[in-house]
Formats: sequence, structure tokens, C-alpha cells
Amino acid sequence: MIKTLLLSLLLGSIALSDLPTEKSQKLANLEPIRLTLAEANRLALLPLHCMQVEYPNKLNQTLENESYLKGPMELHPAFYGCFDWHSSVHGHWMLVTLLRQFPDLDNREEIKEKLKTNLSALNIEKEVFYFSGPQNASFERTYGWAWILKLAEELHQWEDPLARELEANLQPLTELMVEKYLEFLSKLIYPIRVGEHSNIAFGLSLAYDYAETVEHQPLKELIRRRALDWFENDENCPLTWEPSGFDFLSPCFQELDIMRKVLGKEEFKIWANGFLPQLAKNDFSLEPGRVSDRTDGKLVHLDGLNFSRAWVIYGLIHAYPEDYGHLMAVANAHIQYSLPSIVDDNYEGTHWLGSFAVYALLQAP
Repeated sequence: MIKTLLLSLLLGSIALSDLPTEKSQKLANLEPIRLTLAEANRLALLPLHCMQVEYPNKLNQTLENESYLKGPMELHPAFYGCFDWHSSVHGHWMLVTLLRQFPDLDNREEIKEKLKTNLSALNIEKEVFYFSGPQNASFERTYGWAWILKLAEELHQWEDPLARELEANLQPLTELMVEKYLEFLSKLIYPIRVGEHSNIAFGLSLAYDYAETVEHQPLKELIRRRALDWFENDENCPLTWEPSGFDFLSPCFQELDIMRKVLGKEEFKIWANGFLPQLAKNDFSLEPGRVSDRTDGKLVHLDGLNFSRAWVIYGLIHAYPEDYGHLMAVANAHIQYSLPSIVDDNYEGTHWLGSFAVYALLQAP
């Protein structure tokens, strides 16, 4: 307790109650934390308020010459809000998801109107054109590509007349992302095992969901083959090395997630017992990533790590309740640590963390 108190005082911005402990983790609710209408209304305000806000903005582009110096809205008329392109994309995914899950969402008419404005056929045409420019072929590879496919998947599953219009509008960009995946995965020799955007297992996982939902067999089979190429022989993933200071994805858990999807039930159990054998133990514990300063755009990544760890664990429990049901407290503790902190004035986190929270909560078994 004294050590924890001293750490709290040193960091200043962390309250003692915010710091997770092994005891509090074990006492976490053993029922999954579910997304309620009240929570959906609260979280929906985050992308709703920033999806058409042009600045501040991080363009992350390579300039061929001075003629490419243009404002975010001109370059990306569909996805210019919420600070950067990929955050805008998964903010749109989040709002479509919440409309599909909660037809009585408070701001549904405003959300629909903004979706219709942003995802117009003309705007998507301009987004497609951006990728044809010099130096732009690898823009947002593969993180932003994955979220486009996740948005396309969600529109495909949403039974609403607006969804059919938006799905058709998005289709040229969706097809471009599929083409880029097919090309890139065929030539990528080594997997990318990091805790940020370029993590290849994360990109594979979301793209696989899309391919499975829309029955795109070439993409689905290529993802499965490359996942096996890269990960099938992996053993004893060094989970104790995680997290790094800026992680919002767990390299070990993201690999676990894609392999759960591409392997058969018994195959996966054998593989997982060699890859992360400690997960099968009833006394397994894992401390949530601690955030010392939520106004720091990099340090707040660790809230995202907590959500992404939780969604992997929830998915694991859903598929294998008898083998991994004891991990519920671990997943819940990660969500409970970060969820109360993402609706505030810290734009560095709030412009994207709502999407991660919603995705995690919707994986609850």
C-alpha cells in the first residue's frame, strides 16, 4: 500500500483507486461487462462531436511537391474529422454499429444525417483517388485498411435502407482495400509484431471478419495461409515483455485472436497451449496497462491496450468457455480500469478510444 501510494503521489494524475491490484482483479465481476443503451448514448457522443471537426488534425502524408499541401477536408472529404484518417474511419464504424445495436439511440437522426453527408458517393470517390497519388499507395497500411473493411462489414449487416445506400457508396473504397490486402499480403515476407498501428495480426483479424461475413473466399484463404505461415510455429509468446510504453495492441494477444479465427477448434487448443500456456491456469492474472497522463496522446494508448486485450479475451471465452472462462475477471478488470476515463476533455484519447471500448464490449460472451 505504501509503495502504491508513493507511486500515486509521484505520478500526480493517478488516484489511488485507479491503480489496479491483484486483489481487485480477482474480485472483479465474473459476468461480462455488457454494452447498455445508456453507455451507448454516452460513447456515441465522442465520434458524433468530432466526425466533422477538421482541426486539430494529423495528416500523416508524404508530399510529392508543394501542390499536395491541402487541408484535411479537401484531401479526405469523408474521413477528415476526429484528428486522423483511421480514427475517423473507426468512428464511423462505431456509429453504424451503435445504430444497428440500438435503434433507439438518442442522437440517431443526427448520426444518420452526418453519415449520409460524409459517406456520399462523391466523397468516397475522392478518398479512392487519394490512394492513386504519388507516395500514397501504402497510406494507412494496414490499420486504416482494416477499419474500412470493418465499416463495410457493419454496413453489410445493418438492415436499414440507409445502410444499403452507404454500403454502395463505400464499395469502391472497400474493393480498393481488398485489392491492397491481396497484393500486400502476397509480398510481405516477415510478420510485423508491434503494439501499434502496423501490427499485422490485428490487420488480418479485422479483414478476416469482413471476408467471412461477405464470403470473399480469396481474401479469407490468403489471410488464413499467411497467418499460418507467420504464426503456426510460434511458442511461449513473451507476454511479460508487454506492454511497451505506447502500446494500444498486445502483440501476443492479437496473434492469439487471428489464430483462434483461422484454426479449427482442436487445432487452436493445441496451438494456444504452446503459445500462451499460462492462460489455461486458473490463477492467471494480468495487470491492466496503467496510464499516468491521459492528456498525452501516446501514453493514453494504454487505455486502448486495455480494451483490445479485453476483446481478445472475451472472444476466447466465447469460443472456449470451459477452457478459458476463468479469464473473465481479467478482461473485466481491464475494461473497468479504462472505461470511466474516456468521456472527458482529453481529446488525445477521446477521439478514438470510444471505438475500442465499443468493440470490446460487443465481444462479451
